Amino acid sequence: MVEEIPSRAVATIQETAIDTEEREQERVFRAAPTLNKSPLHGLWALTNRDLIKWYKNPIQLIISLVQPIVWLGLFGKALNFGSFISSQPGITPAEIAHANLITFGVSSYFSFLSAGMLSFIILFTAAFAGMSVVWDRRFGFMNKALSTPVGRGAIVIGKILQSVIRSLVQAALVLVIAVALGMDTSHLTILTIAGAFVILFLMAFGLSSLFVMLALRSSDWQTQMAVINLLNLPLLFASNAMLPTTIMPGWLKTVVRFNPVSYANDATRQLLLGSSIHLAPLWVDFTVLTGFALLLAALGIVLSWKLLTK
Repeated sequence: MVEEIPSRAVATIQETAIDTEEREQERVFRAAPTLNKSPLHGLWALTNRDLIKWYKNPIQLIISLVQPIVWLGLFGKALNFGSFISSQPGITPAEIAHANLITFGVSSYFSFLSAGMLSFIILFTAAFAGMSVVWDRRFGFMNKALSTPVGRGAIVIGKILQSVIRSLVQAALVLVIAVALGMDTSHLTILTIAGAFVILFLMAFGLSSLFVMLALRSSDWQTQMAVINLLNLPLLFASNAMLPTTIMPGWLKTVVRFNPVSYANDATRQLLLGSSIHLAPLWVDFTVLTGFALLLAALGIVLSWKLLTK
């Protein structure tokens, strides 16, 4: 009897401790989660939401790469200016290379076009950054985002960043494809590739800011598509993406100098190909694109305070 009392007491104490622990676990489980009010947390949550929809749908990525591959594989190889020159009797390979250098600033038109295709994919990916804003407004997610502690500026920057990340990933894939198809690699180094992608980042940031800004009050996808079609082709063809400025008429050369896409093409060709024909010095290209990106991002944030409403 004397031995049973301590054992019962121990059992009672253990049961009490277990009950206390279970009640504590239930209290913790039922407690409201701590709200993370960090601006960076909200920014990443919004950015990652759009990225998940993209990388979990590989068909969308494949389709977005079809157009630049067609331009590189068909247009770039078919429009072989070197063949036009070599078809003339008595033309030597050295003279063909010299003619390409004089006309395009690089060893071949395919290499010239390949660098332009990097801006091409950036431009067309950035153009659809605003479509995400339109769909979020149509399906009610924008109202939910505006009800959270996340600032309106973070919503805009999140849309821009997801577009920039997508653009740079696709540009990297296009560069790999261009090298595989015969792009000149004699000037490719880690530093030149890194510098080129800094330029592409600035271009993507500025263009994504532009298209997001134009979509802030839009809930009609048809209107946004009309805006994309209105701006995309002029930005592409009124630049040096496909043809050098040396063969353009005077009035078009003036337009090209006001097009930020031209400065991105110029910088990437100088870095990746060592182009001997420059639209501007490399530091001017960086300055123009940095100003372009900062100005449009600032405008997008300021306008979001006025235009982003429930």
